[in-house]
Amino acid sequence: MDQGFLQPLAAALNAGSLVEFSATTLTSFALIAAAEIGDKSQLVCMTLASRHRPMPVMLGALAAFAVLNTLAVVFGVAIASWLPAYVVGAIVAILFAIFGVHALRASDDDDDDEVDEKSGHGIFFTTFVLLTVAEFGDKTQLAVVALSSTHAAAAVWVGATIALAATSALGILAGRTVLQRIPLVLLHRLSGAFFLLLAAVAAWQAYAAYRAA
Repeated sequence: MDQGFLQPLAAALNAGSLVEFSATTLTSFALIAAAEIGDKSQLVCMTLASRHRPMPVMLGALAAFAVLNTLAVVFGVAIASWLPAYVVGAIVAILFAIFGVHALRASDDDDDDEVDEKSGHGIFFTTFVLLTVAEFGDKTQLAVVALSSTHAAAAVWVGATIALAATSALGILAGRTVLQRIPLVLLHRLSGAFFLLLAAVAAWQAYAAYRAA
């Protein structure tokens, strides 16, 4: 683990730094939570949770956000230059298109029991990959980069991760509520259309980024 990342956390144990650490954590939480409400990551969690068990979705989301926030505070601004923006956008478009087509192909025979029996590891992995790729270089990750460049990195990480966990939990709760009121086959169609829409948006953003490069 990067010692530079741990130093702010150790410093926060001192009484003089605890207030500043808490203030930075709360500030990061408020900013990231406000940015994520209604954003694609929350909608992805809602859609996945409406078709699968909620716990693997939540754990996959937590793992993805923990990794992304760690990369943001450890590598800082350099993370945005790892891959060209159009490459990231193209990967997002492909993944969302695959997931959308798969959802649209769901049959009327699908039921709640089948959803519940799917592998928890598979749901976890799907959530982790989708959110990691979709959120790589997103505005919230860049916000974490910016915050950690001027504030205690550990406090920013804690606040941002809690915020993303909270918004994901809200999306998952909404997804489970929707599942109780809408036939599963219709939900498959809606979620498939949603992911195809996201794929089209990502493809357009990738094209625009490529033209600007």
